Amino acid sequence: MALKYLIFFSILFAAIAFPVAEAQLGIIGNLLGLLRIQGILYCTPNGNIGVNGTATPVFPNALVQLQCGDGNVVSSATTNASGLFSMLLDPLSFLLSTLLSNCKLVVGTPLATCNASLPSIGTLESTLQFIGNTLLGILNIGNIIPTGFRLIPV
Repeated sequence: MALKYLIFFSILFAAIAFPVAEAQLGIIGNLLGLLRIQGILYCTPNGNIGVNGTATPVFPNALVQLQCGDGNVVSSATTNASGLFSMLLDPLSFLLSTLLSNCKLVVGTPLATCNASLPSIGTLESTLQFIGNTLLGILNIGNIIPTGFRLIPV
């Protein structure tokens, strides 16, 4: 009989405690988060997809840097075989408003690396745009993309 009471009170306690824990994690979950900057870099004179949906080659193995202020590199990533890059940032170290107004993506890898007919000097640069949040479990991820790369001659 004592075992039945033990089981009953254990289930009752769990039923009461779990919603409280979930509510507390909800508050903590709002504090937990990441900022994700990602995009695809294309092997074109401006690093963007071609016009009219034409087949556009990607730019693999290119170094993409996040530069803030006076060109301070705060993060970097290398594009994969599909031209995709992704950077994760701690939102406690970076304010979203500062990233959007004071930072840019810079590709210093020469365009001639992916296509010899493209310029071998200059950098590709893009400002940033916030496109919304993604909730992954209790983790809130702020999604940021490049607004569009442009060639900056050296």
